[in-house]
Amino acid sequence: MPFRWMAFFISLHFIIASCSDRPSTAEKTSSTAGPPSNNKETSTEVQKRILFFGNSLTAAYGLDPSEGFPALIQQKIDSLGLPYVAVNAGLSGETSAGGKERITWLLEEPVSIFVLELGANDGLRGLPLTATRQNLQAIIDQVKKAYPKAQLVIAGMQLPPNMGEEYTSDFRELYKTLTEENNAILIPFLLEGVGGIPTLNQADGIHPTAAGQQIIANNVWTVLRPLLLQE
Repeated sequence: MPFRWMAFFISLHFIIASCSDRPSTAEKTSSTAGPPSNNKETSTEVQKRILFFGNSLTAAYGLDPSEGFPALIQQKIDSLGLPYVAVNAGLSGETSAGGKERITWLLEEPVSIFVLELGANDGLRGLPLTATRQNLQAIIDQVKKAYPKAQLVIAGMQLPPNMGEEYTSDFRELYKTLTEENNAILIPFLLEGVGGIPTLNQADGIHPTAAGQQIIANNVWTVLRPLLLQE
């Protein structure tokens, strides 16, 4: 692994606690990306909903929500005139267990595409991967139950080598397994081209800058665009 990656992941251990405070309900509401939905008929019957469910990477920690990749995806959607609204349901510090408890109320509105970006905080804390996998599967199961026709997209992540070769390998494979078992589509590595590059990350060395978020948006768009065009 290149040195820049080692520095990136080591730094992440020192700042993970800084993202553990859960926002208030008002903050959750304000994280929604995309155009205002004053017209309920338009937002729920005409536009299809893409739910981005994740942690600080999705929440655009340290940036204005408009600079985060869900909002950037909305811009790409609008440029093509597609009938989708991107919803940012990211929460800084979120673990898979926290996500399992939080997902229910987010499914009160229809979901056409569900993008799952969770598990990194579990891995960095060395939590048992069996529990992480069970939690992520439970989230997926809730989405499937509520919206059987929803397309599932899973954002893959990686861990530093100091977590142990077996643990890091199992963690990486966890996302592939979930993808295969749930007929989902995998984003191989969400932070490809961003992680470990100082100019693309904020002062903490971890959270992407606005420019970094743009690259992440492109990583996501590569997978997402074909889904939107085929429906």
